[in-house]
Amino acid sequence: MNPKNELSVQDVADILKVSKSKIYSMIKNEELQSYRVGRKVRFSENDIKNYIQNSKKGSCAHEQETGSSLQKDDFVLCGQDIMLDILSNYMRQRGVSALRAYIGSYDSLIALYRKQVNVAFAHLWDSDTDTYNVAYVRRLLPGIPAVIVHLTCRMQGFYIAKGNPKEISDWNDFSRDDITMVNREKGAGSRVLLDENLRLSGISSKDVAGYNHEIQSHLTVASIVASGKADVAIGTEKIAKQVEGIEFIPIKKEQYDLVFRREDADQYGVQTLLNIIQAQSFQEEFSQIGGYDTKNMGKIIAEL
Repeated sequence: MNPKNELSVQDVADILKVSKSKIYSMIKNEELQSYRVGRKVRFSENDIKNYIQNSKKGSCAHEQETGSSLQKDDFVLCGQDIMLDILSNYMRQRGVSALRAYIGSYDSLIALYRKQVNVAFAHLWDSDTDTYNVAYVRRLLPGIPAVIVHLTCRMQGFYIAKGNPKEISDWNDFSRDDITMVNREKGAGSRVLLDENLRLSGISSKDVAGYNHEIQSHLTVASIVASGKADVAIGTEKIAKQVEGIEFIPIKKEQYDLVFRREDADQYGVQTLLNIIQAQSFQEEFSQIGGYDTKNMGKIIAEL
């Protein structure tokens, strides 16, 4: 195996957005495959891909099953931003059994439609209206009254190598013979943004080198670009600031919103969530972190 493809416990914790202790617990419970090099625990990229794929098919974080209906006392938040991990911790402190499901935006809305999660988080761009999320909620939750509440705005853009040696500047560069990308998984908001812009630019995915190389993490795709294994990837500005060796080209300011069924609006879990994100202290916590625009956090975007 190429040593560059070996992942440490910290690498996997960053990818899955959990603590190192959680990773060791997953190894002990045989939820996650690993191997040892001397005393050090290591993972292959396939180990992580298999875990993520199995999670999408069956189990979510904290043993919530995406293929089954919600358990009575569970309250599942479905999305991939680290803000949701912190939000779920706040909810547990207030007596809500808040669980996490690390699933992309498109599949999150489908899980909400199937009553497999309580709240879905999404950043899906609709090219026809140049708006986020509302059009997708209408399509993916047909006949279901829903509420969309704004969480934050983030900047999406290109991860490129330091100094931009390939002089990448726009979507048309993705079809160049000397450019290789690394992609996000189907259903991720970043993937939808890419696919829509390739379509609008008249570029076939068959003409984009690396298009089928799919990864389920902003951090990992940024790291792949930093290592020189790809020339470009799509992701958020916040992650770009955490990875050495890359630069960020801003492309689109996106909305990251939460969605729940209107029939659940009076649920204790939903009310607790809304109270937390509407609190000034929570908003100030993220406004100081950087990479998050909390100006309209907690504002109702639409009631469908």
